[in-house]
Amino acid sequence: MISIPGGTFVMGSDHHYPEEAPAHRVTIDPFWIDVTPVTNRQFLEFVNATGHVTVAEKAPDAKNYPGAEKRMLRAGSLVFDPPGHPVPTDDMTRWWTFTFGASWRRPYGRKSSIGTRLDHPVVHIAYADAKAYAAWAGKDLPTEAEWELAARGGLEGAEFAWGDELMPDGRHMANIWQGMFPHQNLGADGFERTSPVGSFPPNGYGLHDMIGNVWEWTDDFWSSRHPEPADSPCCTPKNPRGGRQEGSYDPRQPAIRIARRVVKGGSHLCAPNYCRRYRPAARHTQPEDTSMSHLGFRCVVRVPAA
Repeated sequence: MISIPGGTFVMGSDHHYPEEAPAHRVTIDPFWIDVTPVTNRQFLEFVNATGHVTVAEKAPDAKNYPGAEKRMLRAGSLVFDPPGHPVPTDDMTRWWTFTFGASWRRPYGRKSSIGTRLDHPVVHIAYADAKAYAAWAGKDLPTEAEWELAARGGLEGAEFAWGDELMPDGRHMANIWQGMFPHQNLGADGFERTSPVGSFPPNGYGLHDMIGNVWEWTDDFWSSRHPEPADSPCCTPKNPRGGRQEGSYDPRQPAIRIARRVVKGGSHLCAPNYCRRYRPAARHTQPEDTSMSHLGFRCVVRVPAA
């Protein structure tokens, strides 16, 4: 882990997606954060020690999914399945497939394994799985504000975790998508899917993969916007948390009461033509029960108050 000194910074952005606004100042106490996302090797150690079975490895409970087709209530997870031709980018079902048998052990389905990917980020992790690992390790998941402060690497107001250019001097700084998403993956950064942690330069705090590779869970409930800025410096929020659980439910699915959390950092599927969320200020919503082939996590330890 690496120590983050804490302090006051401008969280969010007024220049990109609406859910990132408004930019506002917050103050964070010091904390420690994992240098990289949790890897398959580390998660395997946890499972061997505890016998933990992930959400993706268990059949869903029908009562939580009113109207679901019975044939779909089987263990599995969402796997990126790129189309072989251009498709509209307003329908994610064109490139995500619920794959029976997919899990952290078998990230691309039953015939895959993590045998050659032990140092890649663990994926197909639901919120409960991330919390269980964190508790076992004596840690916790970061709040959105803690995560964003760490991702910025000490750069106030920079667009990316390393500065204001996506590719300074033509150098790839993170595992993101090159080409036209979702059908054309040029792999110019050397990777078509996840990469071993630490494959790209660290940010100013020495943290790897805060941007790209995999999305990362935070502990905050989703809200559609940040709160309005405080009226005066004396009222800057300290160690803020996200919205309320009730407000995190998806209004498009009123019968399904699954809380949603904030995920941060973007992934190897973020592209200039789609999902420009490879920035510290960017944020996205994720149902607690939903695991995917580009979703992982890292942990924090908070410094006790003196």
